[in-house]
Amino acid sequence: MTATIFGIRHHGPGSARSLRSALKTLQPDIVLIEGPPEANDLIACAESKEMKPPVALLVYDPENLQQAAYYPFAVYSPEWQAIQYALAAKIPVRFIDLPVGMRGELERSNSGADPLDWLSKAAGFGEGERYWEYLVEQRRNSSDLFAAILEAMTALRQELANEHDDNYDLIREAYMRQCLRQAESEGFQKSAVVCGAWHSPALVQPWPTPQDDAGKLKSLTKTKIQATWVPWTYGRLSTASGYGAGVESPGWYHHLWTHQTNVVIRWLTNVARLLRQEDIDASSASVIEAVRLAEALSAMRESPLPGLAELNEAVQTVLCFGDTAPMQLIHQRLIINDRLGQVPSDTPQVPLQQDLEKLIKKLRLKQEPIAKALELDLRNANDLDRSKLLHRLELLGIPWGTIQRTSSKGTFKEGWSICWQPEFAVKLIEAGVWGNSIEAAATAFAQQTALDAQDLPSLTGLLDRVLLASLGEAIPLLMLQLQAIAAITSDTLHFMNALPALANILRYGDVRQTDTSSVAIVVDGLITRLCIGLPHSCQSLDDDAAAEIFEAIQQTNGTIKLLQNPDQIDNWRQVLLQIANQSSIHGLVQGRCCRLLFDDGSLDTEATSKRLSLALSIGTEPTAGAAWAEGFLRGSGLLLLHSDGIWQVLDAWVAGLSQDSFVAVLPLLRRTFATFSSPERQQMGDKVARVPATIQYVTADTPNFNADQAHQALPIIAQLLGLTS
Repeated sequence: MTATIFGIRHHGPGSARSLRSALKTLQPDIVLIEGPPEANDLIACAESKEMKPPVALLVYDPENLQQAAYYPFAVYSPEWQAIQYALAAKIPVRFIDLPVGMRGELERSNSGADPLDWLSKAAGFGEGERYWEYLVEQRRNSSDLFAAILEAMTALRQELANEHDDNYDLIREAYMRQCLRQAESEGFQKSAVVCGAWHSPALVQPWPTPQDDAGKLKSLTKTKIQATWVPWTYGRLSTASGYGAGVESPGWYHHLWTHQTNVVIRWLTNVARLLRQEDIDASSASVIEAVRLAEALSAMRESPLPGLAELNEAVQTVLCFGDTAPMQLIHQRLIINDRLGQVPSDTPQVPLQQDLEKLIKKLRLKQEPIAKALELDLRNANDLDRSKLLHRLELLGIPWGTIQRTSSKGTFKEGWSICWQPEFAVKLIEAGVWGNSIEAAATAFAQQTALDAQDLPSLTGLLDRVLLASLGEAIPLLMLQLQAIAAITSDTLHFMNALPALANILRYGDVRQTDTSSVAIVVDGLITRLCIGLPHSCQSLDDDAAAEIFEAIQQTNGTIKLLQNPDQIDNWRQVLLQIANQSSIHGLVQGRCCRLLFDDGSLDTEATSKRLSLALSIGTEPTAGAAWAEGFLRGSGLLLLHSDGIWQVLDAWVAGLSQDSFVAVLPLLRRTFATFSSPERQQMGDKVARVPATIQYVTADTPNFNADQAHQALPIIAQLLGLTS
């Protein structure tokens, strides 16, 4: 058998174009391609009219989904064009790389540089990507290209034998040679072998003996592997995504593949069109000028055609007036491109994938790789079902959608940002262990998560997500588990942290047509228990614990107000008053309770001023008084601006502090005032300028008056007042 080796770059339009031409000239009777043999039965799917690259072969171990690998293909991938040639010519086509199921724990060597970089340096280029584009991707004449690549790689492998002695590659190449021998034994006379350029010298005859190659493979074990086709994106084909065989500019390469004439003019026309869509001026005259500049740069650099580097320089200079910001848009939308592929509907899928496809079609959703806003009206049946699907997928660890705030204040509006990522295909396979439909899988997952929950906040958060996803079958188990954990929980903070999720359930239950009566019973029990236990939990707090309780009280207060239950509100007020009256409680917590009581009208200005005055009295440590003031004032300065009584109490306290005490409390006061908005702080400054500060007059009759110290200060005061020269 005569085997013709075609060393290619895995995603290169020049390689693909040259390969297609070479295959037509060679007319082989079989095509052998570097790729996973487990997917050989899926190659025929590439002939379907529904198959639209970019796509990828997903090869995975159903028993260990962490062992999953993607093999992406663009329309300009040489392997894809080889497949298309073989299918059209009705000749066999096979993948011949080392099976994924045999790779196991084989270690890949990361030593040495990219081989293309070595060739690039020898040719006087800066880096391998640019060199390969110049040498191959922009090439229009494919004669002798693959012979030149083979010669270069042979010399390079001989030169770098020690630096690139990668056992992983040697084993792969041994398996490929075994596949070539198998094709020869089956009677094929003229084979075309398509592989990465680095491997091409190892597949040229004469080969090592079959025994030598078999010896490299004998220790490998094989696991059961499954494969399927999945849609892919150009973004995931780029090197920026972390894909090892990626290219820097998949959108640009697509352009090179699609257009063989007027490449520069067409590209810059697309750039101008994109800029106009973003309301950036881009005239035809500017496009012509950019073409001229790109061609001039190319000529200066002795390149046959302007490459992407020259085009980017021309665009930034002429169309963007030197501004780099539009270049980011051009890079994302054109150079990378947001193209998403499509696979045939009859592609092998796990049941969960099939169910999702049906739901997507029914709900008129699109799997797109760029983020798009989606606003749902939950009063609409289709929008409600969309919301359920997105919440169920999120529960399964497939965040197709991310909740966003909406401009509507009603509970019937829900905003999402949806963006489909190709790796969700693996997550769907992983989630398949929970059930064969999205609803069944999400229900089973929620039930198991509830059984594994150890505390109330995580369980109530799960219950909130389950109700948003409308998983009615999971709710009874969750409620039993919630009641069981609540019965043995003594930590008041757990009760307080568990309440917000339950309050959301009660608030939104009517919109989602969910029975929340059982949740209301649990909420009432939690509020009763935290009202009993909170005063005791507030005793003997250090600063960190007080800060935690402070936030929990603030959150719980908002939650109880949201529920609008008069009995719960009354019980909560009594607890706040009890805490505010206990002098042994940390000032931060006391002050906050007093503020909450003042805000809801339970304390008037006079009573509040008395409490503040007492907290800031001379018998209280200054730091404790500052903590009380921080708890009372944090987050809003309006009270100080509109209540002269509270202003005067605080002003007199600050004015009466000793120097040491003032230095000690200053950081606390700064932290408090930093929580006020800028307009509030500005108004306070204006008020200070208008209202005379509290002055404490000192005379010789004042207790502890020190005349000597007073006389020492007089010369300085006189100088400040201009009374002395």
